[in-house]
Amino acid sequence: MTLQQGILFVILVLVFVMLIWGRWRYDLVAFIALLAALLTGVVPVSQAFSGFGHPATVIIALVLIVSRGLSNSGVIELLARYVVDTSRKLAAHVGIMATLAASLSALMNNVAALALLMPLDLQAAKKSGRSPSLSLMALSFASILGGMITLIGTPPNIVIAEFRNDALGEPFRMFDFAPVGIACAAVGVAYVALIGWRLLPASRTSTHAGEELFDLADYVAEVRVPDGSMVIGKRIRELDDLADKSDIEIIGLSRRGRRLPGLARIATIEADDILVIEASPESLDEALGTLQLEYVGKSEGVLDDGDLEFSEVVVPESSRLAGRSAVSLRLLYRYRVALVGISREGRRFRENVRKLVLRPGDVLLLLGPEERLNDVTGQLGLLPLADRGQRVIQRQKVWQAVAIFVAAIAAASAGLVYLPIALGCVVAAYVLLNIVPLRDVYTSIEWPVIVLLGSMIPIGGALQATGGSTLIVDGILGLTSSVSPVMVLTLLVIVTMTLSDVMNNTATAVIAAPIAVEIAERLDANPDSFLMGVAVAASCAFLTPIGHKNNTLIMGPGGYQFGDYWRMGLPLEVLIVLVSVPMILLVWPL
Repeated sequence: MTLQQGILFVILVLVFVMLIWGRWRYDLVAFIALLAALLTGVVPVSQAFSGFGHPATVIIALVLIVSRGLSNSGVIELLARYVVDTSRKLAAHVGIMATLAASLSALMNNVAALALLMPLDLQAAKKSGRSPSLSLMALSFASILGGMITLIGTPPNIVIAEFRNDALGEPFRMFDFAPVGIACAAVGVAYVALIGWRLLPASRTSTHAGEELFDLADYVAEVRVPDGSMVIGKRIRELDDLADKSDIEIIGLSRRGRRLPGLARIATIEADDILVIEASPESLDEALGTLQLEYVGKSEGVLDDGDLEFSEVVVPESSRLAGRSAVSLRLLYRYRVALVGISREGRRFRENVRKLVLRPGDVLLLLGPEERLNDVTGQLGLLPLADRGQRVIQRQKVWQAVAIFVAAIAAASAGLVYLPIALGCVVAAYVLLNIVPLRDVYTSIEWPVIVLLGSMIPIGGALQATGGSTLIVDGILGLTSSVSPVMVLTLLVIVTMTLSDVMNNTATAVIAAPIAVEIAERLDANPDSFLMGVAVAASCAFLTPIGHKNNTLIMGPGGYQFGDYWRMGLPLEVLIVLVSVPMILLVWPL
């Protein structure tokens, strides 16, 4: 092992550890890794930022903008409303929604597809009186599976396609992924519809659990004690009866910005104290009347005294609130909206609500005028848990949007236009027709993904240039010297899938792609078989909520715990391996 190879492996191991740990955002980890590789000479200075201009990076950015256009034109909304029927049996509902999610994810970003369908699924669950846990995980898994069908469905496919272009002189085309992807998606959708949801814990799937989730009774909220309140001079334990009548639980007290966890039960309540309450929105509002309390923000004169309402939203990874607190963003004073409560995996926390650093998957309870709530939801990139009808859908442009998109995809598939150029033309047309307003062009892009990919591509290139991939391949082939190439392919799929469960799938594809090609060359096998195996495996992250952004998004609204994912996800990953490997060998023979 050379010095450069040693340095590179240390960097990659640290990247893996940091991504699995999750303390720092993956784009920051990747960028620091790139800087380390540049400073140590592992990546040449001339290649420092080559990843940001790489076709894979450009395609992913363009696909995200196109997804926004398809959403804005009402394509998805109209389609979804026709297929959602609350009278259906659960298996039929899950099957139809999963099929729709998979179909949409094949043609647009799978995170966007889930974001559009999740409120509809929550509404359907509420009207049917069942737990949303029964269908949300199936919806998430189906959206991930659907992305495997086409080139633009998921970032790993784009990465693999462009790596093939660099290694073999020609990229995978739009529908080269379809035979294997459709087979995997079909089996996966059938599984989640008929079997998968039955494997969740009974506590997550009962009707009672559904009621609790819809009431979101595990919000941790903060309310202020104003002058003249009946609770002044009393201890929290003296308010237990009144709290029970309002169906709330007082779990703490803050005074002058400091929580008093140990003294809260015996401390005498004073004016301007902040009570920490666990309650549903309805119970919280009732308690404020009963106990003569007020929402934080009204006392500062920031919130209007007019019509105020609650809005329940989930924080996606791309939101401006992710990794920040309401105080740091000046949510109340800048947007005239108050963060009243937070629900995080059913756990209590000691930090002040407004000072708590928010994570992807957190469910927030916001208070403000309806028009301000609608504005804030869009500006901060939050996802409403109910279909509030707040998006301005340009339904008159639906057929224009579809025609432009289909024409571009057809031209790219026929080899008439290079795919990035075709997608660029779609984006330009959407902007000119105001399907995607100019202000939304840059906000549609998930910049952390772009930074991740732009940073990891040079490192992936260095892995190959320094001979690091050769060392890894030597190790793999040394362990599998007595087995057939089919078993080596299967092992590669399993290892890649495991990595994707604990780290970003795009980063997994970047690292695994050069290894796949070199294994194929050493075995004198078809490199397309191994590249397709990596593409399938990198997209399949079903065991954890951190493996894919869609799994993170549903964690709060579905009331899932970390260990729930492998119950439904492990059999699915086994199925994908059993289906994908034979299909790869059939379509891309060794």
